[in-house]
Formats: sequence, C-alpha cells, structure tokens
Amino acid sequence: MQANIATNKETGRSVNHAFASHFAKSMFLTVVGIAILMFIGTRMFTHIDLNLYGYMVGTIVFIGGFFYRFIAWGERPPTKIIIKKGLKLLLRKSTPKTAVNHLAIYDFIRNRGLYRWVQHILIGWGCVLACLVTFPLVFSWMYFTMEDNGYYTIVLFGMNVMHVKAEGIIAWFSYNALNIAAIMVTAGVCMALYRRLSNMQARAEQKFMYDFLPLYLLLFISITGLLLTFQNIVLHGWMQPQMSLIHQFSVIVTLIYLPFGKLAHIPFRPMSVFARNYREHYGEQQMKECKVCGDHFVSVEQSNDVIQVLGVNDMEFNMQDGFNLAELCLPCRRKYRISRFSGFATHQVKVKEANQNAKG
Repeated sequence: MQANIATNKETGRSVNHAFASHFAKSMFLTVVGIAILMFIGTRMFTHIDLNLYGYMVGTIVFIGGFFYRFIAWGERPPTKIIIKKGLKLLLRKSTPKTAVNHLAIYDFIRNRGLYRWVQHILIGWGCVLACLVTFPLVFSWMYFTMEDNGYYTIVLFGMNVMHVKAEGIIAWFSYNALNIAAIMVTAGVCMALYRRLSNMQARAEQKFMYDFLPLYLLLFISITGLLLTFQNIVLHGWMQPQMSLIHQFSVIVTLIYLPFGKLAHIPFRPMSVFARNYREHYGEQQMKECKVCGDHFVSVEQSNDVIQVLGVNDMEFNMQDGFNLAELCLPCRRKYRISRFSGFATHQVKVKEANQNAKG
C-alpha cells in the first residue's frame, strides 16, 4: 500500500513537472476541457457557428487572464490559508445560506442601503444571465434548430432536449434573454453612474480608469446589443452587420480587460463564502480577547494566522509591552500606534472612537 502511495506521489510530481507553471497547467486543462465539451456539444464539430468565433477567442483570453490573476493572488500566504481552510469548511451546514446571501441576493450590500442593493442586483444578475446565455452559444454547447412545422428544437450538448413553439413563451424568453439582461445592466449602470456623480464621498475617491471605465464598457455592450434587436425589428436589418461587429468588438475588449480591472471581483466573488465560513467556524470555537481593552474582536485562529503570515513575510510586530500588534482590536491598535509617536499611552484611555461601531 505504501508503495502505491509513493507511486501516486511520483506520478503527480511528474505531471506537474510537465508544465512550466500552475498557470500553464490550469490553462491547458481548461482549454482541453472546453475542446472536449465542444466536441460533444457540436456533435463531433459538425455544428459550429463561425459568426461567434470572435467571442470564443475573447472568452479563452479572458479565462487565461482570470487564471493568471487568481493563481498570482492564490499564491499569497493569506490567500493560501483562506483557500486551504475554506475548502475543509465547505460542507458546513451554513454554506448554502452563506452562498445565497453572498452570491444570489447580495444581503451584505442591502445593509449599506436599498439603492445600492438594487443597483448591484440589476448589474450582477444581468451579467450572470448574459453569461449563461452567451457562453453555451459561443462554444456550441447549446443551439437551436427549426423544422417546417413551426417548432424550434433546443439542442444541449448534442442532445435534443426540448421542442418549443416558435411563437410560444419559452421561445420568446429564449430570443429576448440577452435583451432582458441588457435592460437590467443598463438600469443598474445608470444608477451606479448617478450615485458616483452625485455622492460627494464617491466623487472624492473614484478614478476614471478603475471606477468609471468598467461601467461605460458594460453600458456600451448593453446599448449596442439592444440596438441590434431594434435594427432587426424596426429597421429591417439596416446597418445590422456593422453594429454586430461593433458589439462583438466591445464584448471582446471587455472580456480581455475584465480580469485586470474592477470587474474582476465578479468571478472572484465565490471566495467570500470561504472567508465567511472561516470567520464563523473559528469564531464559534474561541474568540480572541484584545490585550488592552479585553473585547472579543476576532477568533483565536484568525489572530494566530495573521501573526503567522506576518512572520512568513518577515514582518514582526512584537511590541515591547509583551504582545503582538495583531492581538489588539482595531481601535486599540490605532490608539497604540498614536502612543508610539506621542509618548502618551493613548491605547489605555477608556474612550471609544466616534465611529467605532459604524456600519457599511
């Protein structure tokens, strides 16, 4: 048995040595997986829509950029801890509820205000709906065929899964799913732009390339997508080929940009479930008392992990008073840092900060 385990380890090492990096391995396996699914979905590559070729290339570049960002981020010591312990805690009973709150209804944003919550619901679910429709079509995992009897056949991974009436409600939603997504994203982006232009705090902190450019890209994609439908129905296809290229170009540019800008938090968002499980699980076991005020502020596990990560990065914050700076709650930590400059033990003053319990 030990010989088998040793053999498996050697095989794993040899496989990893076949790639120059984790990025190369992840990208290779992903492209192979997509190719296999395309082979199945297109019935051995007999049904490929070459009009969507540009979207396909843009999506593959996006996947490469996402893996590059995720692997670079995942190699950091704090992220390694969250991923390692988060995977172990994935089967917690509270995981489904946490996943719904963080990934579906955005409950954490609703605490900051109804306006921002509606804005994020529209943008988030509009983008998700667009992806659920676009990616299966781009890689030919799903497509439609029409017979002479006025019925569409929905083909999923090479299998005929449903026959729908061409004038029926299912067919209507299939035709207009991307239009619905575009309307949702347009409304959400307009709400976000209004807030960013009218809120003085947001205006003071925001930057064009980081905060506004992603919104303008989403808005441009949505408007050009809606214009394609308008040209088809109202203008009877006038200038539709040109607008189709403009729309495709905007989507490709956004996909390539997405992993490296503010929109990257969309594919990274599931990691928040790991972080929440980590805080809740170890918080239920034992909480850490602040060395100054005695308040419970984080779990003992998190405090120890912070000290460990700082040590890995050669950043020691062991104070002369006999504690590590990570063993203080945030208010006492700020007061202690002031005391280092002022010479007065401000961290021992039993006065709370004005915004110490602020939310949002």
